[in-house]
Amino acid sequence: MQYISTRNNQQGCTAAQAISQGLARDGGLRTPMYIPKLPKGALEQLCSMSYQQRAVYVMGLFLEEFSAAELTGFAAKAYSLDKFDTPAVAPVHTLEDNLHCLELWHGPTCAFKDMALQMLPHLLTASLKKTQEDKTVCILVATSGDTGKGALEGFRDVDNTRIMVFYPKDGVSQVQQLQMTTQEGDNVGVCAVHGNFDDAQTGVKRLFSDEALREKLAERGYFLSSANSINWGRVLPQIVYYVSAYCDLVRDGKLTMGDKLNICVPTGNFGNILAAYYAGEMGVPVGKLICASNSNNVLTEFLTTGVYDRNRTFYTTTSPSMDILISSNLERLLYAVEQDSEAVRGYMEQLNACGKYEVSDKVKAWIAKRFCAGFCDDAQTAKVIERIYRQYDYLIDTHTAVAFDVMEQYRRETGDETAALVVSTASPFKFCDSVLTALGQTEIADGLAVLDQLTEVTGRTAPVPLAGLRDKRVRFTASVDKERMEDVVLGMLD
Repeated sequence: MQYISTRNNQQGCTAAQAISQGLARDGGLRTPMYIPKLPKGALEQLCSMSYQQRAVYVMGLFLEEFSAAELTGFAAKAYSLDKFDTPAVAPVHTLEDNLHCLELWHGPTCAFKDMALQMLPHLLTASLKKTQEDKTVCILVATSGDTGKGALEGFRDVDNTRIMVFYPKDGVSQVQQLQMTTQEGDNVGVCAVHGNFDDAQTGVKRLFSDEALREKLAERGYFLSSANSINWGRVLPQIVYYVSAYCDLVRDGKLTMGDKLNICVPTGNFGNILAAYYAGEMGVPVGKLICASNSNNVLTEFLTTGVYDRNRTFYTTTSPSMDILISSNLERLLYAVEQDSEAVRGYMEQLNACGKYEVSDKVKAWIAKRFCAGFCDDAQTAKVIERIYRQYDYLIDTHTAVAFDVMEQYRRETGDETAALVVSTASPFKFCDSVLTALGQTEIADGLAVLDQLTEVTGRTAPVPLAGLRDKRVRFTASVDKERMEDVVLGMLD
């Protein structure tokens, strides 16, 4: 299978090349020329498989140059009980007969990014060998909270790799920041950026398109790649958990094979919900894809009006991983609709020039058939956390609460009671202060004592990786203006 750029579909590359590069040289995102279909009877077969086996099957359809033996080894390492605290890896929790929650936070950093970032290092190192790359890869990451720690943990001390993570200063939770700044490993670096996530992400993209920087790095024996979801190696493993969730629901008698399943995803950069779309294109019986945003509701506006406009107030919210106004992976969806790289390039040029673009009526109609969208502010997020806890004895984080609220909005507005899957993207212990406040606590403990406070209030135990932060030393304290990010990268590679 060939992978093309969303901005130039005339030049293809292999999967190994796409994963190694991270971002196409023209600034576009690598995407497969077509989405393979699951063979007839495949979903039935997958129902009896483990998560690891499902990952090998699904990813194998996209990675023709990787052998089944290679992928089996990768999956065994990525999704082992040493990394995940449940054999199910991504379990589905049922709240009501037609309402389920996909828990994607049982990995080493307690957030959904582990589902892909435990696999990506294996895919990337194998890709470097397949492309006969002799330089060391320097992985640049912009994070709104969770990707950074997931990438740092995944690539820690991996041979022939260096990784630098940029996060918005004062734009992540205390636990998220500690997870990154205490990261162990000889090949890792972390730096705060003065600004918001979009500043960090735009800065990373600028570094990728900087020819002079690439030449400097090549002279030193390095080349750039990415662990953000702009890298196809990040999106592909995410498709697996949607296939797996459907199979689990069928296996457990919650669905009958062929039943539709609506999926509600809290998302900022659009990669998570894009993976659900791809699962549907492969043949999973997906109904509506419901995009849940916080007060930074640029995606809600786009999916309902066809106008993407990042010229708006940026809000720092209690769901910081979604505090994003430039949703990179939306570019892949635009290509899926248009099948025209010139049109996509035009949209991105408009976005870069004036911060706004509008798609055609054809694209608007296509989106309306498949997607719905809504948003939820901080006050409502808190109410949902409390209600879900009181009603179902189920504790959720702020991002998951946004998704539950938007799911309920959708059902009220449409009357659609199709079975629904709400995606839970982080452990509530990553956002203790917000969760405790939602549960009526007026005095919040300082530092990591907040983990113990949430345990006392709810009877839940903090995940081991978060509780272990108490024993970690802060290693990274630097911050930088967004215009000086190149200096940080070059300094790391001296």
